[in-house]
Amino acid sequence: MALKLWTNPANFRAFKVLIAAEYNGVELEVPEFNHPSDSKSPDFLAKSPLGRVPVLETPQGSIFESNAIARYVARMRRDTELYGVSFFESAQVDSWIDFCAHEIELPATIWCYPVIGYMPYNDAAVSKAKEDLKIALGALEKALLHRTYLVGDKITLADITVASALVYPMKLVVSPEYRKAFPCVTRWFTTCVNQPQFKAVIGTVELAKEEMTAEGAPKAPKKEKKPQPAKKAKKKKEDKKEEDDGSRDLGMPAEEKKAPHPLAVMDKEAKSPFVGDTWKKIYSNNSYEESMKQFWEIFDAEGWSLWICRYKYNAENTRLFMTSNLVGGFIQRSGEIRKWAFGCMQITGEEGKELIVSGAWLIRGQSIQPMVDANDDANWYDWVKVATPVSDADKALVTEMWCSETTVEGRPVLDGKVFK
Repeated sequence: MALKLWTNPANFRAFKVLIAAEYNGVELEVPEFNHPSDSKSPDFLAKSPLGRVPVLETPQGSIFESNAIARYVARMRRDTELYGVSFFESAQVDSWIDFCAHEIELPATIWCYPVIGYMPYNDAAVSKAKEDLKIALGALEKALLHRTYLVGDKITLADITVASALVYPMKLVVSPEYRKAFPCVTRWFTTCVNQPQFKAVIGTVELAKEEMTAEGAPKAPKKEKKPQPAKKAKKKKEDKKEEDDGSRDLGMPAEEKKAPHPLAVMDKEAKSPFVGDTWKKIYSNNSYEESMKQFWEIFDAEGWSLWICRYKYNAENTRLFMTSNLVGGFIQRSGEIRKWAFGCMQITGEEGKELIVSGAWLIRGQSIQPMVDANDDANWYDWVKVATPVSDADKALVTEMWCSETTVEGRPVLDGKVFK
């Protein structure tokens, strides 16, 4: 099955996915999609819980949220280095992706969308958006003062993501006068959008010669509504937001209650006699021997599962400090499921040669998916479920991975980290 990208036409959030696919040579099928009708069908809602686009359909299932999709496509090939050449650079790429989501997309859409008829014009909101975008571009200007690209010496997903978010502002509303304060940003942006991979998706981008304004832009009727019907106007806005259910992907954060974590739901609906926090206290306060004795007595194989993980790219691990950073980052990014997981990771082998990263994990439920959902880096590991009833050999392996400070699988332990 080919990868299928569901998106409305000209969605800037899909640009980064399609451009990353061009760089990585990933074939994406983009079917015709009409919203809001198509986005409210039961079939589409099964792919995207809130009926928003873009959505990527893969052989394993669907991925929603544009940044998650872009990361997935960017990581499909390591040799193009769209995610940087080191784990530090990967983190820098993530920093700029987050920066874009929080600091650029919202003001950019509030400024642009009234111009193209996606939102009603609001003078105060647009004025604030202009100032907010100016602050974001100022930070970008400083970062690019002595750099060609945001991370490293070549285009990465950081450049692709930020440039994609700036396509419509640069084409429609960012006038030469506004751009004047940001020469480095302008140079970087034009460099990016003139790459063949960008052009294949967004065509030729001509910078705005003047600021386009929304039709009927600053008229006074809205101000007259201010004193009394303010509440009414707000309600209308909310109703409108409910109507399109985010299918236009306007970039406005929906005010909605956060759904409980699936594992929290499992705790309520399928209670387990084994309590993760109790086990962590046992592990912390007793000898390894006593801890494991108690673990095998209380382990609930129906409510919890054991997993052995092995890093897929151990051949690249030759420096201990870099490999320790890799493992530390993995542990840190797993925080979302801390209440429902416990694990120990080891680095074994010999520095200067191949360093082996492996570990044993205890997870609530019978699937490793909660780990994958919480931590993208879990995809860089092979996960093997420990069969139940747990054999003596598997018990010995789990015990060794959780307790040994000297050797694991016959190799010397150089470093280890515990997630609890």
